[in-house]
Amino acid sequence: MTTYPPRSQPRAFSLVEVLAAVGIIGIIAFLAIPNIVAIKQDSERNLAISRAEAINMAIVSYIQSNGKDNVSASWGTANNQARYSRLIPYLSFAPAQLSDFTPNGYSIVLPGDLNALTKSTLTNTDTSTVVSY
Repeated sequence: MTTYPPRSQPRAFSLVEVLAAVGIIGIIAFLAIPNIVAIKQDSERNLAISRAEAINMAIVSYIQSNGKDNVSASWGTANNQARYSRLIPYLSFAPAQLSDFTPNGYSIVLPGDLNALTKSTLTNTDTSTVVSY
C-alpha cells in the first residue's frame, strides 16, 4: 500500500476560475431577464382576460337569476362600480372594488346595456389599447 505525503496547503479556486464563473453567470442572467419580464407581462395579460371573462359569465348569471326585464332598467343608470357590486355574488372570491379585481395595467368597463348582451371591454391602460379576447 502506497502512502502519499499530506498536502501542506488546502486546494482553492484561482482568481481566473472565479472570474470565469462570474462571467458565465452574468451571461446567463443577461439572456434570461428579458424572458422573465416577458413571461410576467404575458401572465398579467392572461389574468386580465380571465377576470374579464369571469365578469362576462357573472353578467349572464345575474341576468338569468333576476330576469332580463328586471335588471336592464336599473343597470343602464348605474356606474361601472355599482354594476360590479351587483355582480359580486356571482363571482368567486371577488373583492368589493372593481379596481382591486383587475390586474395592474388593465381596466374593465362593463357594458352599459344588457339588452344588447355585449361583453365587457378590457383595456390595457399602459398603451390605451383594447385587448381582444
